[in-house]
Amino acid sequence: MTNVVVVGSQWGDEGKGKIVDWLASKADAVVRFQGGANAGHTLVIDGVTYKLSLLPSGIVRSGLMAVIGNGVVLDPWSFTEEIESVRAMGLNITHENLLIAENTTLILPLHRELDGLREKAAGKGKIGTTGRGIGPAYEDKVGRRAIRAQDLFDFDSLKPKIDKLVNHHNILRRGMGEQELRADDVYIQLTEIAPAILPYIGLVWKHLDEMKKAGRPILFEGAQGALLDIDHGTYPYVTSSNTIAGNAAIGSGIGPTDIDYVLGITKAYTTRVGEGPFPTELFDADGKHMADIGREFGTVTQRPRRCGWFDATLVRQTCKISGINGIALTKLDVLDGMKELKICTGYMLDGKEIDYFPSEQNAQANVEPIYETMPGWSDTTAGSRNWDDLPAAALAYIKRIEQLVEVPIAVVSTSPEREDTILVLDPFKMKRS
Repeated sequence: MTNVVVVGSQWGDEGKGKIVDWLASKADAVVRFQGGANAGHTLVIDGVTYKLSLLPSGIVRSGLMAVIGNGVVLDPWSFTEEIESVRAMGLNITHENLLIAENTTLILPLHRELDGLREKAAGKGKIGTTGRGIGPAYEDKVGRRAIRAQDLFDFDSLKPKIDKLVNHHNILRRGMGEQELRADDVYIQLTEIAPAILPYIGLVWKHLDEMKKAGRPILFEGAQGALLDIDHGTYPYVTSSNTIAGNAAIGSGIGPTDIDYVLGITKAYTTRVGEGPFPTELFDADGKHMADIGREFGTVTQRPRRCGWFDATLVRQTCKISGINGIALTKLDVLDGMKELKICTGYMLDGKEIDYFPSEQNAQANVEPIYETMPGWSDTTAGSRNWDDLPAAALAYIKRIEQLVEVPIAVVSTSPEREDTILVLDPFKMKRS
């Protein structure tokens, strides 16, 4: 048995959904361990496109248990819409193949409202959130006033919890000049939505422990990317949870010793959605090429992604912080036809060369990338499924990335299609020494 964690090594949008779906054939369960409906995973299977936000990417595989862990913040209304959407595409979703941790925090309409109000009030200082209520829900979680999935089993005990939550939010709303909430309205909202999610709620930690004892492999799926981690990302332009691999244990209810391999999903160039520093960002024809060919628009928000050269310094750093054992390099085909490619190998900051990305906000905004230039390739890599099918220049580019990030390339993805994938090292056969 090998338990594998899949995380993004950049700012998200690296193609985790496809890789998780592809690896899911080797697992018996796929577990989402953080984030919420702000995550966007696009899967293309036999020409059919599935767009997922809350549901683990493994949900499209038959005979597999999809799990939403306690580290996720779950919007019951978005969840219901997503269930209906994938069912309409022919997927069978029942309590037999989908499980939600009973201690999962819920996102309520009041969280979405607060998210929007704050972004509007921030003006030019906005963070660039998706407006899905993720941050406010995590705030209530750590403030010990959140409503959790298990609370929906007991409507009598739910009322005082709602009172506590609404009292806090009304203080905030008064300060912003907004109409106050009524606890009875929130109670009605929850009692109406409860039947849609109650059948899926259970003891995730116990289920995973039983799988571990039976020697059944588990795949853990992260959302966003390491550079959006609340502690290790480009703070304050980050998400509200820990996106690095260490959170797989906390956000699902397993021990850290049960994780055998960490696969870092890494785009062959760099993209970012929303505000915040981006040292290798491009504003020229090369950046436009990446955006156009890579169809760089957010799955959830449809916002255009900012594009730039591959930043090996950033990825090397996130590999170390997340304990990444191997890289899955995605969207290599987007670089087809580019005459010249650049890789960031370090930065200049205040006249000095540094080999790391600083954590201080002004320093992050002022670093200047140091580039190494490599030749591009004219042949296509799109759809390649064998290592030998790749052009020599593409192979050289991959090898150079491998050297610079100090982690071996385990997988190469050459299109959004499930089978257009080159396996170099099988994560499920890699055991810790």
